[in-house]
Amino acid sequence: MRNIRLPEWTYAHTVLTFSTLAFFGTMLGRLSISPVIPLITDGFAITNTTVGLALTGMWMAYAISHFPSGIAGDRYGERLIIIVALVGTALMGMVVAMAPSVGVFIAGVVLLGAFAGLHYSTATNLLARTHDNLGFAIGIHTIGAPAGGLIAPVAAAWVGYRYGWRPAVALGALVAVPIAMVFALRITPMKPRFPNTPIMERIHPSDVIGFLMRPRILFTALFAFSGAFVWQGVASFLPTFLIDYHGLSVTFAGALFSLYFLIQALSKPLLGRISDIFPRDAGVGVSLITGATGMAGFILFDGLAGVLISVILIGTGLGMAVTVEPRFMDIMSDEEQGMGFGLIRMVFLMLSALGSVSMGFLADSFGWAVAFLGMSGGLLMLFFILAVNTIFRWGL
Repeated sequence: MRNIRLPEWTYAHTVLTFSTLAFFGTMLGRLSISPVIPLITDGFAITNTTVGLALTGMWMAYAISHFPSGIAGDRYGERLIIIVALVGTALMGMVVAMAPSVGVFIAGVVLLGAFAGLHYSTATNLLARTHDNLGFAIGIHTIGAPAGGLIAPVAAAWVGYRYGWRPAVALGALVAVPIAMVFALRITPMKPRFPNTPIMERIHPSDVIGFLMRPRILFTALFAFSGAFVWQGVASFLPTFLIDYHGLSVTFAGALFSLYFLIQALSKPLLGRISDIFPRDAGVGVSLITGATGMAGFILFDGLAGVLISVILIGTGLGMAVTVEPRFMDIMSDEEQGMGFGLIRMVFLMLSALGSVSMGFLADSFGWAVAFLGMSGGLLMLFFILAVNTIFRWGL
């Protein structure tokens, strides 16, 4: 019988493994709050609007942190910034869990997002420095987010309704502590790109604007923003849509929502691998057409089978970040990656936050069919633009 030889484990695999685990830790801390919102509103005697304001602040702070995190990684090294992200997530999670007042709760939630946001851009830069097959590496790394989406709602809800919302929020914080310890022990510091350059010396408004105005950066950002915009809308309203439009039970809609995250976790490495093997835009195109078909399928396909197929399609297609982000890294020089990737990710994440309110507005004003078909049409239009750029070799 022929022996099967497994691929040799390298330090690059170690970096990827613990970067993914770190992303999971920062995501779990953020997602442990939403499942126990009813308990939080009762505990503080506040409205959903107040909690919603805190969560909006958290996600905005998360987006804003991407820019300074990339520059800080260049100055002090990626390893240190990722450890700070994990430890800060844990500390702010405990502040939220023990908050004696609404004001402390809101401040803790916002700072939780700020610390968690330090991770992603820095970790992506670390992967770019240690991996040649960056698309596949980003695909594996981003599994941390859907893994958190699978575990956090179930774990936090069970703990919350059994022991109260404070232990539920603390659960997410406590997970980040051992991950920070293991990351510090297993990841070796790499020489920073700009160890002697003060952070503020690298932030010049003219340079920032000039970078964002580059045609290839703007073109790639269009796809990054659109994918994140639709993802935000789906993540906010998919269970509600399945209940209202397809008449599914709350439990079954929740199960399909978990399936959506599971499909993303399974498909992202594949999409990333496609972007490594073929031209980058092949992976982007597959993501766009798959996502568009899934969004339209919810309206055009009949029955439970149609819903399941659509969930699988959007779960695959809306993982398109793993195909777009390597495109950014290809455009930027090694010296630009720390600052540039953090900057562009901050911008498109802040803009994509409008996906939730846009989906809600379209559904309220015109119905679910218009909301889902409209977003499907937007993805198809982008696929056409991408195809034209490829066919006519515009070089964008």
